[in-house]
Amino acid sequence: GILPIACEMRRLEHLAYTPAPDIVHEAAGHAPIIADPEYAAYLHAYGEISRKAIFSKKDIELYEAIRDLSDIKEDPKSTPTQIQTAQVQLEKTVASIHYISEATCLARMSWWTIEYGLVGDSSDPKIYGAGLLSSLGESYNYLSKEVIKLPFTYDCIQTSYDITRPQPQLYLTRDFPFLTGVLEEFADTMAFRRGGVEGLAKGKFAQTVTTTVLDTGLQMSGVLEDFRTDIHGSVYFLKFQGPTQLAFQDQELEGQSAQYHREGFSSPLGKIKGKNEFQINSKVTLEFESGIQLIGILKNKIQKNGKNLVLGFEDCTIKMGAEILYRPEWGKFDMACGESVTSVFGGAADRAKYLADTGGYKQSPRKPKTNLTSENKKLNELYAQVRAIRENGKPDKNDALFKIHSELEKLYPQDWLLRLELLELDATYALNLSFKEALLGRLTEISKLADDKAKMIARGLELI
Repeated sequence: GILPIACEMRRLEHLAYTPAPDIVHEAAGHAPIIADPEYAAYLHAYGEISRKAIFSKKDIELYEAIRDLSDIKEDPKSTPTQIQTAQVQLEKTVASIHYISEATCLARMSWWTIEYGLVGDSSDPKIYGAGLLSSLGESYNYLSKEVIKLPFTYDCIQTSYDITRPQPQLYLTRDFPFLTGVLEEFADTMAFRRGGVEGLAKGKFAQTVTTTVLDTGLQMSGVLEDFRTDIHGSVYFLKFQGPTQLAFQDQELEGQSAQYHREGFSSPLGKIKGKNEFQINSKVTLEFESGIQLIGILKNKIQKNGKNLVLGFEDCTIKMGAEILYRPEWGKFDMACGESVTSVFGGAADRAKYLADTGGYKQSPRKPKTNLTSENKKLNELYAQVRAIRENGKPDKNDALFKIHSELEKLYPQDWLLRLELLELDATYALNLSFKEALLGRLTEISKLADDKAKMIARGLELI
């Protein structure tokens, strides 16, 4: 129920479309539509499902590249060379991706709904996406024939996007419950619901931290290095590399932290022949139907809801035929108890403790950003003066506004927005400004410099 928002402000040069989320995007785009209960239900479901998505190393690289380009484009101190370098890096990263992860698919669904979605009838679509609502350019242009409107379906996950550019197509949903239905349709294909070999394959390919869940409820969180299956497709052996956490119901099991299993974790799985209840400190032999044999001294058990989750052995040997999978000199062996893999999801089960032990994924630091430069310092002061005049009601004299106009002409001949504000004050209070024609003439000249400015000036004059 909490909406975290960015607190930065877009540059005037990016008024029509900002390449980086700002407070206008968050507060005017995201916040209002959350009041709709059906849309809020979609957001909640999306959050719960996204939390289980498997992301890859390439997803992290792409995120970093997009964020860098967004920040650099929005920084008034950035040079054209810096922008071009970041753009090239993003293009290289995109070109290197040959695998669409679950996280990527959900990111695309979010983009075409939460950020750029349309709702209603095709003859009269309404904006609900925050990216559209907070973009003066795209919110105006979305009805043009050049912007293709497609019916929202599961197939939207096949369409990529560029966060730094206007979108060439948009997706229209008939209502918000339909969004949730499509989301659930996709969720049914995800590894956290499919489990088994399919889920493990996604986890292994991603090479990021994932959690494998067994039918006993045991959760194993780490980077899946390998798994083995028999001729029937049943999984009989798992191997994780690096820090691995064992948990149950998203709570780390005592003594089974990622720090304890910092060198990795492996275990046989599957049905065990004969009885498998043995006394603590007794030497036992476990014969798995897969052909794996475990011989060792049982030292402890971890149980939940009457089921064995982990069996701890000393002096343990595990082999499959002539292949040795574990030797006594490697130390204590903890065996995962379970016959099948019911789920595989992204991230660790007990995330807080896993991150505390490993440090987790660290984003590159962001430098504090300000739009204030030596060039626009005086312009900001002029805007503040107009704001003060606006908030004090009808101006008594035109002198203050004339001085602002004179400063604009002298220092900022290409600034158009403050000139529109002066014209708005003139219309609101019937001031009959002596320099009104000069304002209009300058706006006409500015309109010739760029098409996007021309459109915003024209729309502003229409509203005035």
